[in-house]
Amino acid sequence: MTTTAEAAATPIVGTEQIRAINASAAFNRWAGFEVERAEAGEVALALVWRDEFGQYAGFLHAGMVGALIDTACGFAAATLVGRVLASNCQVSFFAPAVGERFVARARVVKAGKRQIFTAAELFGIKDGKERLVAGGSTILMTVA
Repeated sequence: MTTTAEAAATPIVGTEQIRAINASAAFNRWAGFEVERAEAGEVALALVWRDEFGQYAGFLHAGMVGALIDTACGFAAATLVGRVLASNCQVSFFAPAVGERFVARARVVKAGKRQIFTAAELFGIKDGKERLVAGGSTILMTVA
């Protein structure tokens, strides 16, 4: 028999499982986050530009940049350890976030027993060309 703690620690490897988790989150549905790929320790999360995501100068709002990085990192961790919760999230902005679409590519840097360290890069895609616009990292903890 599996306990609740053991079930929570069960890895959720695979694109379809991560897509199901993504679809269960109201914010992710509202934003239109799309899980492009999910493999053990890696995730690509996409967003199509909408005007309501822009800040006053027309760039992707910093809050949305942070949400993409945080969510992609969390999903990357979940592929290895199951349910997680962020205990720290850091975002650096490298260039104005301009694009028709955005893709956050996250990976697990180190997965410990209680903490999972991740990193991500966010790319703006315009006219088929990718441009690195932000990067970040999270420290996540497993959730029982």
